[in-house]
Amino acid sequence: MLIETGSRAKAASRLMARASSARKDTALLALAGALDEARASIQSANDIDVQTARANGLSEAMLDRLALNDERITALCADLRHLTELPDPVGVRFDETVLPNGLRLRKQRVPLGVLGVIYESRPNVTMDVAGLAIKTGNAAILRGGSETIHSNRALVAVIQRTLLACDLPADAVQFIDSPDRGLILELLKLHDYIDIIIPRGGAKLHAFCRENSQIPVITGGMGICHLFVDESADLTASLDVIFNAKVQRPSTCNSLDTTLVHMAVADEFLPCLVRHLAKAGVSFRAEPRALAHLSALDPALSTAVYAAGPEDFDTEWLSLVLGLKVVADLDEAMAHIARHSSAHSDGILTGSSENAARFIAEVDSAAVYVNASTRFTDGGQFGLGAEVAVSTQRLHARGPMGLPELTTYKWVAEGQYHVRV
Repeated sequence: MLIETGSRAKAASRLMARASSARKDTALLALAGALDEARASIQSANDIDVQTARANGLSEAMLDRLALNDERITALCADLRHLTELPDPVGVRFDETVLPNGLRLRKQRVPLGVLGVIYESRPNVTMDVAGLAIKTGNAAILRGGSETIHSNRALVAVIQRTLLACDLPADAVQFIDSPDRGLILELLKLHDYIDIIIPRGGAKLHAFCRENSQIPVITGGMGICHLFVDESADLTASLDVIFNAKVQRPSTCNSLDTTLVHMAVADEFLPCLVRHLAKAGVSFRAEPRALAHLSALDPALSTAVYAAGPEDFDTEWLSLVLGLKVVADLDEAMAHIARHSSAHSDGILTGSSENAARFIAEVDSAAVYVNASTRFTDGGQFGLGAEVAVSTQRLHARGPMGLPELTTYKWVAEGQYHVRV
C-alpha cells in the first residue's frame, strides 16, 4: 500500500531539493495564512479527536498534547512565519579548500531527502514537520496516532492545497490516512524511498522503530529530566526554576521529572519546595532520605507526598508528579542521572563555577543546563524555529533538530579538466 506513497514522496523530494529559497519562503508565508483562515475547520476536526480520546480514557497529559486551541494555532502560524526569517541551509558551502594539484574542494549542504515521521497525540507536529521540510527542501511522510486522525486530515489538506498554489508538489507532505498499526511496520521497510525515520513518542515507539526499521532511525523526544540543587545554590531562585520546569507545561518531554537535593540543604529546601509546588497541584514521589526531611510537613501537604516506588525514577511523568531524592554530593547526583536519565535535558542549580564545569563535562545529555529550567530544550526557544524532534542520540544530530539538522552534505570538487595520476 505504501510503496506508491513512498515513490511519490521520492519524486517530490527531487523537486523540493531544487526549489529556490524565495519560493520555499513564499510557500511558508502562504501556509501560515491558510492555517489561520482554516482554524475554525481545523478546531472542529480536533474537537472530534479530543472528544473521542476522552471517551476512550486517554490521560489528561495526552489530551493536553492532542488539543489545538486558538493559542496553539496562532503559535503555529508564528512559527511558520519565523522560519522565513531564518537562513536557508541548503546550498551552504563549508570546509572549502584548494588541494596542491589545484582541485577546489568543498562540502555543500543538501536536503536529507524523504523524512518518515511517526508520532503520537500531537497534531502540532504535523505543522512543525511540514514547515521544516518545506524550508529545507525535503519531502515528508507523516504517520500520526489514530487519536489525531481527524486533526491531521484537516491540517494536511491545508498543507497540500498551499503547496499546489505555490507551484510546489503536493506530495512533498503526505499523511498515512489510516489507523492500521501494521502500516507503521510497512513504513519502516521503505528503504528505497525514505531516507530517515524520526519517531516522536514514548519508549515503546522508539524501541519498536529501532528494532524493526530497515532505515536509519533518529531517536529522541522522551525525557526523564533532572535538576540537581547543589549546596551552594540560591535556594529561593531554585524554587522558581523548579516550579517552571515542572508546572509550566508538564505534558512535554522537557518538563522536570526528578529533583535531586544536596543533603546539606535538604532539611531547609525540601519542605519549601513541597509547599511551593503543592499549591499548583504537584504531588511527589520521595525516596527514604527525602521522606525523612518531610516528616514535619503540615498534614494537608503530607498527603501530596508518597514513598517512591522501584520504577518511579525511571518514569517520564508527563503530569504534575515530581520525584525527590537526597544525595550526598555532586558525584552521587551525577551517578543517579547516569542511571536514570534519558539523556534529554538535565541541569544543576549551583553557585559553584567548579561544580558547574564538572556537571557540563560529565553529564552526557543532549542539553545540559546551569541555573536554568529544562523547559528551554525546544527549537523555538533555542532560536532554531520549529523543531522536528529532540534527538537524544549521538550520530548526525543531537538536541532540538532544526533546519541544519534536516540536511546532509555532499562533496563538490571543481577542477580544470583534472585527471588523477
